[in-house]
Amino acid sequence: MSSEEVGPELLDGRRRRWQEHNQVRRQVIIDAAITVLERQTPGEDVQVQAVADEAGMSRTVIYRHFEDRADLDRAVQRQICENVGSELLPALSYDGTPDQIIHRIVGAFIRWAEAHPTLYWFAERDLSGWGPSPLSAAVEQVAEGIEGIMSIVVAALGVELTDDDKAALDPWVFGMIGAVFAAVRRWLGRDVRAPDTDACINILSESIWLQINGMALARGLNLPDLPVADLLQALQPGGEA
Repeated sequence: MSSEEVGPELLDGRRRRWQEHNQVRRQVIIDAAITVLERQTPGEDVQVQAVADEAGMSRTVIYRHFEDRADLDRAVQRQICENVGSELLPALSYDGTPDQIIHRIVGAFIRWAEAHPTLYWFAERDLSGWGPSPLSAAVEQVAEGIEGIMSIVVAALGVELTDDDKAALDPWVFGMIGAVFAAVRRWLGRDVRAPDTDACINILSESIWLQINGMALARGLNLPDLPVADLLQALQPGGEA
């Protein structure tokens, strides 16, 4: 049967199945690349042949699904960052006081990075000409979570921020979280990984909290030692602080 004799519905169905097939194959390749990375040390080059062997296909097939090596690397970076986001998502809940939530977020990220140092190294690689690293999306996700917490606290206190403070909040929080990511990179790369994991989590989360608390105090705000969920409830109609 020629394509001219096939109805549009059947053609659309075939096209959709082919697209789904290609998407599955792409994911198999990406997952294989991550598996290969997990076996290597940070900085070690990933050979496409090793990825092909892990995926059970030829290099030629891989390049049918990716434009070139940079396209493959970028897709792997995106997948790693999506995985990081999934790991951090539970930590971004409003359970606990602001400092407890920050400690939980930082802890979740550091423990993931410690368990997957090569993935973290690869996610941070600069693939020139391809725009911002996908890792910036993970930084933004964490920063937005902390910014949301701060907004709830400020609203619960009934404080009106200046226009400058409102405008600066996003880049300031983004910068704080970016500094944590950079500190973790440095910590992972040391010949002797010190301090230990718990101490690193405590120090970095404390540094974030001190900055937030310090900025609040400079503006005459005393941050309440209350669960953020309670503060959020108090902001609802009929809620009680």
